[in-house]
Amino acid sequence: MPHVIVKAWPGKTEQQKRRLAESITRDVMDILGYGEESVSVGFEEVMSDRWKDEVYGPDIEARPETLYKQPGYRM
Repeated sequence: MPHVIVKAWPGKTEQQKRRLAESITRDVMDILGYGEESVSVGFEEVMSDRWKDEVYGPDIEARPETLYKQPGYRM
């Protein structure tokens, strides 16, 4: 039951979020072999001034072993 959370700065449209969720769902179904009913996708907006504390520190810096794509920036 994959659940994917996308964290991004605010400013993306609802259409962009829906399109991304649809694309992620299709790829999860195709690559991992799950049915659409098993996949969920969330979108969390994080202000740029909170990114380091809420995303970079806990999700990237503290858990590098979980990343399959490293960011091209450092904080």
